[in-house]
Amino acid sequence: MGLFVANGTILTLPVPPVTALPRGEDSVAAVSVTELFTIGIGPSSSHTVGPMRAAKAFAVEMLDTGLIPVRVQAELFGSLSLTGRGHHSDRAVLLGLAGETPETIDPDAVEGLLARIGETRRITLDGRHAMDFDPEADLLFRPGFLPAHPNGMVFTAFLSDGSSVVRRFYSIGGGAIRMEGAELARTNRRLAYPFASGAELLERTGDTGLSIAQIVRANEAAWREDAETDAFLDRVRDAMVGAIDRGCTATGILPGGLKVQRRAQAIKQKLLDRGPRTDPSLVFEWVSLWALAVNEENAAGGRVVTAPTNGAAGVIPAVLRYYEAFVHGATRDGVRTLLLTAAAVGMLYKKRASISAAEMGCQGEVGVACSMAAAGLAAALGGTPAQVENAAEIGMEHNLGLTCDPIGGLVQIPCIERNTMGAIKAINAAYLALHGDGRHIVSLDQVIETMRQTGEDMKSQYKETSLGGLAVNVVEC
Repeated sequence: MGLFVANGTILTLPVPPVTALPRGEDSVAAVSVTELFTIGIGPSSSHTVGPMRAAKAFAVEMLDTGLIPVRVQAELFGSLSLTGRGHHSDRAVLLGLAGETPETIDPDAVEGLLARIGETRRITLDGRHAMDFDPEADLLFRPGFLPAHPNGMVFTAFLSDGSSVVRRFYSIGGGAIRMEGAELARTNRRLAYPFASGAELLERTGDTGLSIAQIVRANEAAWREDAETDAFLDRVRDAMVGAIDRGCTATGILPGGLKVQRRAQAIKQKLLDRGPRTDPSLVFEWVSLWALAVNEENAAGGRVVTAPTNGAAGVIPAVLRYYEAFVHGATRDGVRTLLLTAAAVGMLYKKRASISAAEMGCQGEVGVACSMAAAGLAAALGGTPAQVENAAEIGMEHNLGLTCDPIGGLVQIPCIERNTMGAIKAINAAYLALHGDGRHIVSLDQVIETMRQTGEDMKSQYKETSLGGLAVNVVEC
């Protein structure tokens, strides 16, 4: 049954049932690298990007099917309700209803768009249909969780004849959304070398003599030409570096009320004042700076790359920048290898577990990003497929159990610094794996399954609800 909410009471209505969102090998028929890396805005992929896409999808469906509402209402449940204000979920829903998308919206235009909606109490649904809209009455944070996922949304369109249409969406991690009752999208793509586990991936490399990056590249040919894939990877790289550069120049206080001071610009200046990068400590200080810069930019609502989430958006860019700045002989092809290999690992986490902090805790965000970055760097440095798989395993093994307990529901403390730790761990994991021959006791598949089990066992207060951990033990200033 579906949901209708009246006076705070949840009632059931005849909408196709969903008791749990599918997970595992059959939940994703074919995953592209473009699903692991998307360019959008902060501060959260699951709480900002996902709700914006869901609201946009709802608005498009209503108007494209001729259902012209006289009023719409949006309700946020679960983690979206508990930490949605800090994650800008309410703002994202307004922007999505107005027709904006994370990929195309101008971050500098957001405040003006929201101000007009608030001042006029009107919204132009998908930019096509102007109607009254009172954010205080029509955008509601509801108690409780919907059954299929911790990040739930209900959109209702009230029509002129007195009837209404209800749609329930879930933001399932990394900005991906799913509408309840809708058939899972199945691609008819025939992949050259399909794989659903780390063991299968290694088997493919062994059978073909191809690297992991080459396996992914061959699979991407099901969607587009090689040149287009390279162009996409180059855009991702440039967007990651752009986020670093913007984060390293911006100053001031991050929004949200915690009064967190941006530090990246001052740290960069201190590092530059120390001269050439000869002191060994400067290496990890620069890496930490690059991760910090990205996540400060994310916390400010700026443009970042979801990699594989916004909360973990600084890990892979920092490791990528490390490769370019500190590895002798680094090339653009090496960067592409890094990203393709990282994507292969991310695909396994999406297929076999989850990258949603509301399901897995922060091990599903920073932990997965660390695992992806470790594998990518090991590959760019010339590692064998077995060494790359080992690097990915090490990267996650030492993030198992990582909770998500953001203070004030903001993607700031401990999230920003946590990305610096994830980036350093990833580099360490890559070199540890390269010192071995690829043989190791714990496989990547085993560590992914352990992460999944750990996430399911983790209490909900430690999974992006701000009901436990640092979120309740630190008094907000």
